Amino acid sequence: MAKFSRFLLAVIFSIFCYTSFAQTSAIISGQDTTRRPITTAVPFLTFSPDSRASGMGEAGVATSPDANSVHWNNAKLAFIEDDIGFSVSYIPWLGNIVDDMSVSYLSGFKKIDRVQTVGVSLRYFDLGEIQLTNDQGFPIGLENPRELAVDGTYSRKLTENMGIGVTGRYIWSNLSGSITNGSDGKPGNSVAVDLGFYYNKDLMLSGKNSNLAFGASISNIGAKLTYSNESNEDFLPINLRFGSAFTTSLDPYNSLTFALDFNKLLVPTPPVYEVDENGNFVIDPNTGQNRILRGDDPNRALLSGMFGSFGDAPDGFSEEMQEIMIAFGTEYWYRDVFAARAGYFYENANKGARQFITVGLGFRYQVFGLDFSYLVPTEQNHPLAETLRFTLLFNFNNTDDPEPTQSN
Repeated sequence: MAKFSRFLLAVIFSIFCYTSFAQTSAIISGQDTTRRPITTAVPFLTFSPDSRASGMGEAGVATSPDANSVHWNNAKLAFIEDDIGFSVSYIPWLGNIVDDMSVSYLSGFKKIDRVQTVGVSLRYFDLGEIQLTNDQGFPIGLENPRELAVDGTYSRKLTENMGIGVTGRYIWSNLSGSITNGSDGKPGNSVAVDLGFYYNKDLMLSGKNSNLAFGASISNIGAKLTYSNESNEDFLPINLRFGSAFTTSLDPYNSLTFALDFNKLLVPTPPVYEVDENGNFVIDPNTGQNRILRGDDPNRALLSGMFGSFGDAPDGFSEEMQEIMIAFGTEYWYRDVFAARAGYFYENANKGARQFITVGLGFRYQVFGLDFSYLVPTEQNHPLAETLRFTLLFNFNNTDDPEPTQSN
């Protein structure tokens, strides 16, 4: 069962990254020495949960704060203007392949005072019904794998322009359902922490009100997750995100924002393993494991894996640069009521090949908001094609401003 659970995990991530099972099977088995995407446990934690940032090419680390800032950069919550609010998002996932897989996201925030804000969120990934098989390929039952993550966030201003945030997260992943074999094959559990930084500054450029913001976030710093025992542990998708956003008022009724994000998984890069003339892995007699031809051993401790991820690619610096994902987006607002968004996301072909254009629309009226986004891959027949995201937002203000607990 442990073997099947890990295989199922790899297949799910492969569907997410690539268009062909034949292509990814070679990658995952280690036989492809040019394409080395980084695979982790619970990749659903990296899925963009809301429609606003998703409509901007998945750029959101430095954009203006909202209820979904917990995912993009928890430090932004301290700068939110509303007193209390929440958001509900729904994503039919991989709709071109299956019709019963979805991601649901609920997030909310509450300002404590002028410098402090707390937030909570719940992410639920329903993988739909899956036919499980044993190691011999015989059916052993239908199951409905599910995963969820529950977050609690604290965000604080350090100055009028700078803030930090911290999030604690509990992660639960059940890929095998109720089918177990003794102690083998069980739900995976882990805890993780997100750390965020945010800085923004109002500017006056050519007589127009503008704002320049910078943000950085490291998410999912936590213990490895296993579905069986400690010898079969996988890294969480520890992700470094940093970027900037520039907003300018075109006139009293129109504004425009440009955002640029960079992302890198702080997870060991798969090495290139040595194979014999028959294509079989060569076993190292000293360790009993596959002998590494180039690269570093991926079975490392948490901190070693994180810091080592900046220099462990088998092909050196050029491959490390390939692991950086780029997200760019723009957002136009008319009277702070109607919004139009567009963006582009790029991931190197050797590291996942996700390359797509996004568009989105937004509407705000009093306490209510509605966002919608649509994903268009640059490659035909991509599993992510026609991905839709829907988000409802509600924001409320107190008639009395909260009193600060300390001067700033």
